Amino acid sequence: MDAPRLDAIDRRILRALHRNARLTNAELAEQVGLSPSPCWTRVKRLEQAGVIKGYVAILDQQSLGLPDTVIIEVMMERHDEESLRRFEQAVTEMPEVIEAWLVTGEYDYVIKAAVGGTAGYERLLREKLYRLPGVRHTRTSFTLRSLKQSWTPAP
Repeated sequence: MDAPRLDAIDRRILRALHRNARLTNAELAEQVGLSPSPCWTRVKRLEQAGVIKGYVAILDQQSLGLPDTVIIEVMMERHDEESLRRFEQAVTEMPEVIEAWLVTGEYDYVIKAAVGGTAGYERLLREKLYRLPGVRHTRTSFTLRSLKQSWTPAP
């Protein structure tokens, strides 16, 4: 599937929404140098084309009682479709899991999760991950601090 063509105005709209998705259409139009009607039309076109996938609230992990972020590498015992499907389904249902990827290399999956310290991490590991069939081995790193946090690349 070809990526939609984005002109300079589309990119200005995307950059402004990337910084602050709560802008009103009037505020956005002013920032990008358009009148409100064509700005609204462009935003709708970008949404319909799938360039803008949605709008979210970014929650503060500390306020949720999950101040720590761990990166967990998971090695599976088996690689048959059913084992992988069940593992992936279970991981997507874990509220602590922020992101998860199927990867190449020594490990099969990389999981980014929010936990409440070492006790929260141990609960995630023992009560959830290690109970999933097919998990052979994990390796985890606690993050010390975030240097950059973004949910998409800036246009």
